[in-house]
Amino acid sequence: MLPELPGVLSGQQLRTTVGWIAAQQDAGGALPWFGGGQLDPWDSVEAAMALDIGGEHDRAAAAYRWLAARQRSDGSWAAEYRDGLESAASAESNHAGYLAVGAWHSWLLSGDEQLVTELWPVVRRGLDLVVRMQLADGAIGWALRPDGTPDATALLTGNASLFQSLRAGIALAGLQAEAQPDWELAVTELGSALRDRPGAFADRSRYSMDWYYPVLGGAVTGDAARNRLAADWDRFVVPGLGTRCVSDQPWVTGAETCELALALAAAGQPDAATEQVAAMQHLRHEDGSYWTGLVFADGVRWPVERTTWTAAAVVLAADALSGATPGARLFTEPAGLQAAGTPPGMPARKSGREQIAG
Repeated sequence: MLPELPGVLSGQQLRTTVGWIAAQQDAGGALPWFGGGQLDPWDSVEAAMALDIGGEHDRAAAAYRWLAARQRSDGSWAAEYRDGLESAASAESNHAGYLAVGAWHSWLLSGDEQLVTELWPVVRRGLDLVVRMQLADGAIGWALRPDGTPDATALLTGNASLFQSLRAGIALAGLQAEAQPDWELAVTELGSALRDRPGAFADRSRYSMDWYYPVLGGAVTGDAARNRLAADWDRFVVPGLGTRCVSDQPWVTGAETCELALALAAAGQPDAATEQVAAMQHLRHEDGSYWTGLVFADGVRWPVERTTWTAAAVVLAADALSGATPGARLFTEPAGLQAAGTPPGMPARKSGREQIAG
């Protein structure tokens, strides 16, 4: 069943959006920002997750296999690809980790044990690299230096995403009956840094992602999550239009708006989340795709592009709010990721999933 948000998005509209994302995928499985455009590993995983929600499991698996085939021996990926070739060689930690989230999400939706087993060595190499990039204060360096050591700069949004990635990886390790104590220690230290050590991260507080991502990634929950979202609401949210990308510019973006909706869903505020998804529908194109953003002071769409990851964020938010698929729990129950392990109709399996750091 496809997600549906009555009065905001119908199931057929979301089917059209999923179909548009699928049409951007090339024959080899690569899932770029748009057909013929650039591809980065994080956004490709997000787009593949939307395909899985839309019932396009084979296409999602093809996107994951495309990435798996291009993983470097150290567990990293290039920051950008064009036409299947590396176009930006730098290795970023959030790229190395995010396939774990896609693989776990796919397992929740499909119960495809063969795919999980196939992707497991790739996920393990990526997260082993992430752990090697952890700094003394618990934060994780954003990129590898040319000599292979982690950069001392840590980015809050990327680290919040890595918190989710490590937890998903630990859940996958449970399915494989392969305990990963280093990951468990790393995610515990990372969670402490995200909650209690703001000085561990570069100051990018003008970016809305640094505001809501600790909630979206599951590091900040409950009252603390709701308080965090309330504190900067007026600085980032433009009523009726969505969420600013940066606080000091008259620019709302679709992906950030729908990611904020995911954070609100995780914080137990579904009505506010649905309001945000409704607010950004001015970015919808007639073919089901979504413009990246709008400079509302001038009424100009910018950049002039419609991206798979923006469309994917809409699908993920709609699923989280409607609870249409088992994958919704990845976002709505971030503090209880270990409880979401058995897809409907699948027999329960004994595993180490309960060892996920809380």
